[in-house]
Amino acid sequence: MQLKFKILPVLLALVQLSLAQNKTYNFSAVDKLIEDGIKSQAFPSAVLVIGNSSGVIYQNAYGRLTYGEESQLTTMRTIYDLASVTKVIAATSAIMKLYDENKIDLNAPVAAYIPEFNNNGKNDITVMNLLLHNSGLTAWTPFYQDTNMDSPQKVKNAVYNCTKEYETGTRTLYSDYNAFLLGEIVYRISGLTLDKYCKENIFKPLNMTDTDYLVAMSEDFRIAPTENDTYWRNQLLVGYVHDEFAAILEGVSGNAGLFSTGPDLFVFMQMILNRGRYSDPGTISKFSSIFNETTVDMFTTKVTGLGYNNTRALGWETKPEPTKYPPPCGYRFSGNCFGHTGYTGTSVWCDRDKDLIIILLTNRVYPIRGNEEIRNIRPKVHDETCRIMGY
Repeated sequence: MQLKFKILPVLLALVQLSLAQNKTYNFSAVDKLIEDGIKSQAFPSAVLVIGNSSGVIYQNAYGRLTYGEESQLTTMRTIYDLASVTKVIAATSAIMKLYDENKIDLNAPVAAYIPEFNNNGKNDITVMNLLLHNSGLTAWTPFYQDTNMDSPQKVKNAVYNCTKEYETGTRTLYSDYNAFLLGEIVYRISGLTLDKYCKENIFKPLNMTDTDYLVAMSEDFRIAPTENDTYWRNQLLVGYVHDEFAAILEGVSGNAGLFSTGPDLFVFMQMILNRGRYSDPGTISKFSSIFNETTVDMFTTKVTGLGYNNTRALGWETKPEPTKYPPPCGYRFSGNCFGHTGYTGTSVWCDRDKDLIIILLTNRVYPIRGNEEIRNIRPKVHDETCRIMGY
C-alpha cells in the first residue's frame, strides 16, 4: 500500500503534463490580426508557427504571395527571404559550431583569422565584438550605388580596409559588416563557404530541406516575392536575395541571403530551445546534438557588464527596450527570451520561461519597402498568443 501512495503523485504529474501538452487553444484572434494586416496591405502573405520544446502547437498560412486573386495561395511550404534572420540561423550558428569544436577563440582579434583586416586601428576588434555588434564598424554601406564596386572581392576589400565609426566596445551599433565578417571567418577556418558549411553541419542533420542560400529557380512558384526593385536590379525579386550587400556578394553572406520556411525554422528553434538537442531517428538514443548545452546558453543569454545598456546576446537579440515601436517579441514575453527579425518582414522568437516559440514570416517589402506596419502587428501577434495561452 505504501508503494501505491508513492507512485500516485508521479502518475498525477504525468497525467497533468500530458494534458498540458495536448491542450487546445483558439488562435482565431491571432489569425484576425494577421488577416487584418493583409487587408491593410501591410504584407500580402504570412506564415505563423507556434510551438514549444515538445512540438508545434499551431500553424497557419495566410493570404497570397502577392496582392491579387491570380497569385499563388500561401502555404506552409512557402519559402521566404529571411534577410537578417540569416545572421542567427546561419552566421551565428556556424560560429557556435566552430566554438564547440575548439576551432575559434571568441576573444581573438578578427585579424587573426582575416589578416587583411589588420589596418586603420582595427586590431582591437575581436570575434566577440562582432557577435555583440559593438565592434566600432559602421552599420552598412550602399555599395550597390558605387559603380566601382562591381565584384564581390572589391566589396570585401572595402570592408577589410574600412575605418571605425566609434571606439570598439563602447556601444551597440547593429552592423551588416559584423555578420559578413563572421561568415568570412567561418570560411577561413573551415575552408567551406558559409552556405556549404551550414548546409553540411546544421541544416542537413536537422533535415531542413527547404533552408538554403541560392534557392533553385525551379522553386520559384513557392517563393514569396520581395521588392519590385526599380532602383538597381530593375526586376521583381523572387528567389533573388533582397539585401543589396548580400546580392553583390553573389547571394551568400553572413548578414543576409538565407531562404527558408516556417516548419524548417521551427525545427531549428526547437533545437535551440532544447539546448542543442534534436530528434534523430537514425541513432540508438533517437536524439543527437548540434551544439553543446553550455554553448547554446552562452550565445542566447544577454551579455552584461559591458559598461553601457545592452540587450544583445552573442549574435542573438534579447528583449529590447521599446522605442517608437513596441518590442518585436511584444510586452508579454519574459526577459529570458531571444530572437531576431529580418528586414523583409521575418522573425523568430523564443521565450525560455514560457517554453514558447513564435515564428512569423511575411514579405512586407512587397511591392515596395516603405510600409513598416509589421512593426506594430508583429508585437500584437506575440502578445495575443501569450494571452490566449495564459501567459
